[in-house]
Amino acid sequence: MYDVIVVGARVAGSSTAMLLARRGLKVLAVDRARFPSDTLSTHQVQVPGAARLRRWGLLERVEAAGTPATRRVRFDPGPVVLEGHFPEVDGVGSLYSPRRTILDALLVDAAREAGAEVREGFTVEEILFDGDRVVGVRGRERGGQPARETARLVIGADGRHSAVARAVRAPAYHVQPPRSIAYYTYWSGVPMRGGEIYGRERRLIGAWPTNDGLVVTYVAAPRDEFGAFRADPEGSLLRSLDAAGDLGERVRAGERAERVFGSAELHNRFHRPFGPGWALVGDAGLLLDPVTGQGIADAFRDAELLAEAVATGLDGGPRLDIALDGYRARRDAASLPMYELTLDLASFAPPRPEQRLLFEALEGRPAEVDRFLGVLGGVVPIREYFGPRNLLRLLGPRRMLKAALAGRRMAG
Repeated sequence: MYDVIVVGARVAGSSTAMLLARRGLKVLAVDRARFPSDTLSTHQVQVPGAARLRRWGLLERVEAAGTPATRRVRFDPGPVVLEGHFPEVDGVGSLYSPRRTILDALLVDAAREAGAEVREGFTVEEILFDGDRVVGVRGRERGGQPARETARLVIGADGRHSAVARAVRAPAYHVQPPRSIAYYTYWSGVPMRGGEIYGRERRLIGAWPTNDGLVVTYVAAPRDEFGAFRADPEGSLLRSLDAAGDLGERVRAGERAERVFGSAELHNRFHRPFGPGWALVGDAGLLLDPVTGQGIADAFRDAELLAEAVATGLDGGPRLDIALDGYRARRDAASLPMYELTLDLASFAPPRPEQRLLFEALEGRPAEVDRFLGVLGGVVPIREYFGPRNLLRLLGPRRMLKAALAGRRMAG
């Protein structure tokens, strides 16, 4: 019997398995994929996630794999252009956009090094119960015999279509329907000085340097445009990039390195992340529109929170269900402000008058631009930044009054 079985071994699962194994627990992680392998991804490891990688001793490996560090960001919402840097977290001030073929394999290796057993190419066919309590899994490796494994806790880290969440009927809350679609691809021969973010009518666009000298471009559009994008992925993506300054010209001067990837299945919901004998982490427990690129950093954060709760609960500390309820509370408190901001951005509403006033107030103030970028990157607390006291400091009394009046007009 294992202490913990982790179903799914990509960023959330392998991180959780590694951290639990480092705490001395007997851990089995399984995944139907073999590594290295690719998966749909926003690529971004936001600064808080990069800081965790450094704390885990893994950021140097990400850098050694040729992943560029992105510190400088150009944010162009239309009315003004803001350029700055991300604030630091624990001495780390860069965002990284690794290919998932690199990041996932690196984390799987780290889990093994920590002492976790990892079975690749293993398909879970059934979640095992004893009454209402999860006690293990049944599955098999490709071409192998059925295997039945038991554990004190089974963790679902198996993504948006989690078999664990489905089997335990994990309740969902804060549910919002999909609002956007996402399409991305890779380019060679495209000059980049840092990261680039553009807000345009019915579009949010990003461009980031990734491994092998490539640039990944990402386009988010309203869900009602899925048919047009599916019919002509490259043309739709290029027309969107043409609206983003000279980005369209730069990618056309380069060369598309891979096919265009895309999805309209971008759900938004929280799942209750624990119950008798089970827990959830990563996309299995919290789905957020990828337009703000928070998924990987959130997975690292929640892996750390869950590993601490499990190790405490199984090591004779508070009862496991109490520790796991603490994990739920901390995850939800950390996630909800960005969840709300992301849903607002994914609505593709044009900048409100008060937002335009804020962008104008930030222009020419480098330290304040950096703090604003910190909001987008999950470094600066969102509710604190958009609180009345901070907005008064940024806007001054006259702009603050204009923003308040504009807000009332919009509400009316």
